[in-house]
Amino acid sequence: MTETSGVLNVGWGTVLVVLVVATLLVWFVQDVTQKKHSVLRNYPVIGRLRYFFEELGEYFRQYFFMSDREELPFNRATRSWVYRLAKNEGGVIGFGSTNDQNQPGSILFVNAPYPVLEEDRLPTPPLTIGEGYCRQPFEARSVVNISGMSFGAISEPAVRALSRGAALAGCWMDTGEGGLSPFHLEGGCDVMMQIGTANYGIRDGEGHFSPERAREIAAYPNVKAFEIKLSQGAKPGKGGVLPAAKVTEQIAMIRGIPAHTDSISPNRHRDIANADQLLDRIALVREVTGKPVGLKTAIGGWQFVNQLADAIHRRGMEFAPDFIAIDGGEGGSGAAPQALMDHMALSIMEALPRVVDSLIETGLRPRIRVIAAGRLVTSARAAWALCAGADFVNTARGFMFSLGCIQSLRCHQNTCPTGVTTHNRRLQRGLVVEEKYLRVASYAENINKEIDMIAHSCGCRHSRELRREHVRIMQSAGQSVALNILFPYPVPGSKSRKAA
Repeated sequence: MTETSGVLNVGWGTVLVVLVVATLLVWFVQDVTQKKHSVLRNYPVIGRLRYFFEELGEYFRQYFFMSDREELPFNRATRSWVYRLAKNEGGVIGFGSTNDQNQPGSILFVNAPYPVLEEDRLPTPPLTIGEGYCRQPFEARSVVNISGMSFGAISEPAVRALSRGAALAGCWMDTGEGGLSPFHLEGGCDVMMQIGTANYGIRDGEGHFSPERAREIAAYPNVKAFEIKLSQGAKPGKGGVLPAAKVTEQIAMIRGIPAHTDSISPNRHRDIANADQLLDRIALVREVTGKPVGLKTAIGGWQFVNQLADAIHRRGMEFAPDFIAIDGGEGGSGAAPQALMDHMALSIMEALPRVVDSLIETGLRPRIRVIAAGRLVTSARAAWALCAGADFVNTARGFMFSLGCIQSLRCHQNTCPTGVTTHNRRLQRGLVVEEKYLRVASYAENINKEIDMIAHSCGCRHSRELRREHVRIMQSAGQSVALNILFPYPVPGSKSRKAA
């Protein structure tokens, strides 16, 4: 029996060696005969290690070589902060901050000598969107809300957890351009229906915007508003791309497209080419649905806002969008060409105060609510946005982290190891909805609490009292400048047609 086992072991060992040698031989032949890669042609087999370590390099750097504050797009300190809030572990640290407060661009809040006492604090009030201009205005309760992430770009359990968590926390959830799915409605949260350039989920048989379909969607009680997406921070001027591997039968049905083929959006709405056509669409959707209608866009300059303001004053306030969601160029929960991701559109740090100033100057600020997005995943950056003039903050990646995202940078490959952005059922198993929806809710609730905490420290009774004078931006050599000096308040209505 022992001799037989020994013979078998020797036999399997020989087979293994033969397989290894055969594999190496095949690789050798492939490498020396291929013409695309110089390294492999000159260093067959061993040259493959270069590509292997190059692929793994970003993950080794993430965990072993970079400090807590170095990594992009989100450093380890930021991700850990979100994880702690989502797990209700608090945002308390010891022995001092690792944040370099002298780094240009750092946010510093102006603490009041006499901060607001516990008994003098007020709850942050909700704001109504569309009041006086639509049949069913939307009372938005939360400062921080879930930005647009399409079902398709993210998984079924991710959408379900976000929907249930948003309902528990009282924030809204944007559908993204992929259309309204049953999973968005499942949790009972407030839903903002996004109308993308391909009209997914709200189109007729030829792909055009369908008023009838819009009316059907608006009939759902928890669909509170509609958002016309002109562009997004990750890829201004480029439409969305969902690879064929992620276009399942279910997703295809919701979007109204063929299954198992690339889902490619136009880079703009084919029937919206100027401010008047945009206002026409806003008015049509509002009339058909009875709900507030706004727009989402990245900002490249001031011509767009000025032209929009001129058209509104010419046609009347009833044509104005009920809100504008400004997406900074640093946005990017979806896949995008690196040339656009790296270099297109203004940062939210510049775009937000400039757009708010334009709305003030043209007399439109009281009419239009402002939503800000663009790496605003922490309470400090969200509070900065309120100081700059935003009414609300949207974040996608903050809520992805609350679901368990580890920034593996595989969102577009359908291989997300945490189940957030994959349709692989085996990988989705890691995202347990019953556990993660509680983390979504905790993140939303805790970031709102911390924004209020910052406001109280600045001497404000609640976060909606924050102003530009409450925050300073570090410039250089230990010198900071108040935001109201960098962006002085304009004279209200100074550039409106009525003032002229």
